[in-house]
Amino acid sequence: MKKVIIVAITAMSIFACKEKAKEVAAETETVMEKIEEEATNQTGEWEVLFDGTSLDSWRGYVSEGMYPEWTIEDGAMAFSPGAQGGKNIITKDQYTNFVLSLEWKISEAGNSGIFWGVHESPEFKEAYETGPEIQVLDNDKHPDAKNGTTHRAGALYDLIAPKEDYTKPVGEWNLCILEVNHKTNLGKVSLNGTELFTFPVHGEEWDAMVADSKFKGWKGFGKFETGHIGLQDHSDPVWYRNIKIKRLD
Repeated sequence: MKKVIIVAITAMSIFACKEKAKEVAAETETVMEKIEEEATNQTGEWEVLFDGTSLDSWRGYVSEGMYPEWTIEDGAMAFSPGAQGGKNIITKDQYTNFVLSLEWKISEAGNSGIFWGVHESPEFKEAYETGPEIQVLDNDKHPDAKNGTTHRAGALYDLIAPKEDYTKPVGEWNLCILEVNHKTNLGKVSLNGTELFTFPVHGEEWDAMVADSKFKGWKGFGKFETGHIGLQDHSDPVWYRNIKIKRLD
C-alpha cells in the first residue's frame, strides 16, 4: 500500500512540475507579445538577431569570424569558456536608437553581460571599454553580487541598480528588454515583465553618473551613440535565445 501511495505522490509531483513549466512558458510568451504590441506604434520592424538556428548576425569582437566558444545548443546560443578569455561577440550591424529583446540563462555562480554602443577599434581591447553593460549574473552565488546592488543581475553595471531582484532561479530563462533612444535621451530596462529603471543615455546626467563610477576617466566608455550590441565572455557558461531588435530611427 505504501508503494502505491509513493507512486501516486510521485506522479502528482511530476504532473504539477509539468503544469508549472507550461505556466512559465505561457507567461513568458504573454510578456513578449505585450512588448511587441507596445512597439507597434514605433517606426521600424523587428529584426531577428538569433532564432535558434543561425549565428550569422554575430561575429567575434575584433574578429572577422565567430569565436568557436559560442555554439547553438537546443535552440539557444551557448557560450562554453575556453582556456583563453576575451571571446566577446558583437552584432555585425550597428544600432543607435532601438528596443532589444532577448532571454538569458546563467550557469551556477556565473557572470555575463549585454552591451550596447560598442565601438570596435584596436584602441579598445575589450567590448566593455566602450559599451555600457546590463548585468547577467547568478545573484546568489557569484561574488560580484556582494559588491553592491549596481553589480546585480539587471543592473546598468556600476551605474544604476534594479529596484528589486526579479531574476528567476539559476537554470531558468529571464526575459530582458533594453530600450535606448538618443532622440528622447531615455533608456529603459525591464526584466521578466517588470520595468527596473530608466536612465539618460547621453548628456550632463549621463556624464555625472559615469564620473561617479568605476568608468570615470575611461576614454571611450559610453561615448558612442551608434555601436554594436555585444554579449560577454566572463569565463562562465551562459545561454541566450530569442534575440531580436527594433530600430527606433
